[in-house]
Amino acid sequence: MTSCGCLVLEKVEDHGGEAAGRGRGRLAQGGGGGGGCGSCAGEWRSRSETMFPIYVMGSSRASSAAAARGIVDAAGDPIWEAVKSEAKSEAEKEPILSSFLYASVLSHDCLERALSFVLANRLEDPTLLATQLIDIFNDVMMNNKDIRRSIRLDAQAFKDRDPACAQYSWALLYLKGYHSVQSYRIAHVLWNQGRKVLALALQSRISEVFAVDIHPAARIGEGILLDHGTGLVIGETAIVGNWVSLMQGVTLGGTGKENGDRHPKIGQGALLGAGATILGNINVGEGAMIAAGSLVLKDVPPHSMAVGNPAKVVGYKDKEDPSLTMKHDARRDYFEHVAVSFSDDKANGSVVK
Repeated sequence: MTSCGCLVLEKVEDHGGEAAGRGRGRLAQGGGGGGGCGSCAGEWRSRSETMFPIYVMGSSRASSAAAARGIVDAAGDPIWEAVKSEAKSEAEKEPILSSFLYASVLSHDCLERALSFVLANRLEDPTLLATQLIDIFNDVMMNNKDIRRSIRLDAQAFKDRDPACAQYSWALLYLKGYHSVQSYRIAHVLWNQGRKVLALALQSRISEVFAVDIHPAARIGEGILLDHGTGLVIGETAIVGNWVSLMQGVTLGGTGKENGDRHPKIGQGALLGAGATILGNINVGEGAMIAAGSLVLKDVPPHSMAVGNPAKVVGYKDKEDPSLTMKHDARRDYFEHVAVSFSDDKANGSVVK
């Protein structure tokens, strides 16, 4: 079997080829376009804009951007090489898993095919066989440059932001948050190709296996951390920007039976705490944080923290994206400006009522 040569790809911001994913202050529009593997084998562009960003836990937006501009003067796929090295090491340490690690990682020539194998064996059922799913998943991933980029950016996000994910291979092999978001990405491409019944069948199976329900029409950016994943729901018209971190039990839902655009829009760099419920066609601004257990029914300003039921803005932070720092608290030393009272918030319009 020859190598597919699918490497870390070019532009981080241009997710899905839609302009809204290009700006720091805009929402990513998701990836649905195609793009054949073609002549990508062996081509590695070392210009500064071609390397995926290293989203380091605790780093500021500036340091993350600086890392994204780093020049890589090497041919290869760093994340895939790391996955293979980790799998070889783990097979030596735990021989009982050697067959599993060989079948899942070491027998494949690229990250895309390894991921297809892992997902297909998680999602198969008696009427939708793993071999059929592998063919579908390979076809989608090997012909879509956006997914090839996103699976690496997401793996980087898990490695950097989740202390429980010590290796890239752990995300690929064991973390259902990673599995569910990559499965969604495949379903999203199928949906945009007009294969809506197959996309919905995958959504149903993803929900059953991973306890994560993401409508295939939803648009999700890249560099996503879906921590734990259990109980997460994202509705049909929701948009999630790049670099967002979502904890377990988050709901991006509607408010009733209305049709049309009815789900939340989450800005880049936002952090949604465990059990947060955000309802309706509202905006959660870039770099905002929604505290665990909060109910959000109105717009949340950028770089603010909303807390409570119903949620209120309690402070602001401009220097760091909470999705990167993974700070979930509202300490005064974290937020530079703390709302003094409900009356003051209401007067200046910063209350989320």
